[in-house]
Amino acid sequence: MKLVIATKNTNKVREIRDKLGKVPEMEILSLFDVADIPDIVEDGADFAENAAKKALAVAEATSLMALADDSGLVVDALDGAPGIYSARYGGSGLTDSERCSLLLQRMATVPDGSRSARFVCAMALARPGTVLYAAEGICEGSITRAMRGEMGFGYDPVFLLEGSGLTMAEIGLDEKNRISHRARALDEVLKFFERFTI
Repeated sequence: MKLVIATKNTNKVREIRDKLGKVPEMEILSLFDVADIPDIVEDGADFAENAAKKALAVAEATSLMALADDSGLVVDALDGAPGIYSARYGGSGLTDSERCSLLLQRMATVPDGSRSARFVCAMALARPGTVLYAAEGICEGSITRAMRGEMGFGYDPVFLLEGSGLTMAEIGLDEKNRISHRARALDEVLKFFERFTI
């Protein structure tokens, strides 16, 4: 059984392979392994719509099963921003570090008790023409006052895990793949594979 992970984000590919490597007889590919994938405009109203759109497009283009995620950071004090625009927050040319700096700048006057945030991940598993399964994972936390940690990617250095005292960038991959929003969504996908033969 072949499954295409609908991303070229090498960090996401590593995390997903780490989880789904437990599924017997599954060959996990990424967009680096397949050709002629059209550009996919992520214009859905929420994470779930974007995930489904990507999964369906990649499944159609490859004639294989595809798994897509759409994920991002939702900050209460910023009315849910950056949300579905997390990867493009502040403009398409910024680095992860620059996006984190921009977020901290916009949060500078927000008091400590009002800095709640969460990572959200929506996943969609599709065959050509059909979404087979959808899942969501959420990881609660808050926004730090400065970037901390060298591990992870994206907004991990500014996301303080609830009840932990550590940012997502200060924990190892094994721990992250147990508690993160993507890990929680993938746990649901794994349950789907355990229940059904695709």
